[in-house]
Amino acid sequence: MTPMPQGLLFDLDGTLVDTAPDLARATNALRAHHGLAPLPFPAIRAQVSNGGSALVALALGLAPEHEAHAEARQFLLDAYGQAVAEESYVFAPLDMLLQRWEALQRPWGIVTNKPRAYAAPLVEALGLRPGALLCADDLPVKKPAPEPLLAAAQALRVAPSQCWYIGDHVRDMQAARAAGMPAVAVGYGYIEEGDDYLSWPADLWFETCEALVEALQLAIE
Repeated sequence: MTPMPQGLLFDLDGTLVDTAPDLARATNALRAHHGLAPLPFPAIRAQVSNGGSALVALALGLAPEHEAHAEARQFLLDAYGQAVAEESYVFAPLDMLLQRWEALQRPWGIVTNKPRAYAAPLVEALGLRPGALLCADDLPVKKPAPEPLLAAAQALRVAPSQCWYIGDHVRDMQAARAAGMPAVAVGYGYIEEGDDYLSWPADLWFETCEALVEALQLAIE
């Protein structure tokens, strides 16, 4: 049986915050720059967790090794960076759960493969106050390596075994397992078509944000 957590660590995009609207805007700005029609939102949403290079490949069909890929990726990131929190929001009812969690002085944090230049302004704009924020460029390695999760748990002063790591990608589960943390998979995030989150190497699986919050409330009652 998975123990109730003393601390919480979240993946950012697709787990804690719905950032897809702003990333879709930037992706379609790249398309427009090349004279192409906008892509439908669901197609972009499914690729958000795979990062900027995946969005460039989706938008223009340019593989990372293509000579024009780097310039296109920078255009997309610049477009995104101009407004990282225009339409992004914390998934409900996680926003209310975190307020209760903080009121009880329980520690929580964020471990993301998003660069700090975009993650920190987003977190600030949304009024979030994580006790730890580990980003893609904070350490020499990133998820699925366990080091960012371990560094975050250390910052929160919570033993890894008492800290849930919650994410919407198989790499999140791999990182949690490697860090000795309970791995918690959510099915409401940015999951590609054909990818079954129930097949990921997790300890717990939650289809909806409401189901996740209901389980977390047991830890504070």
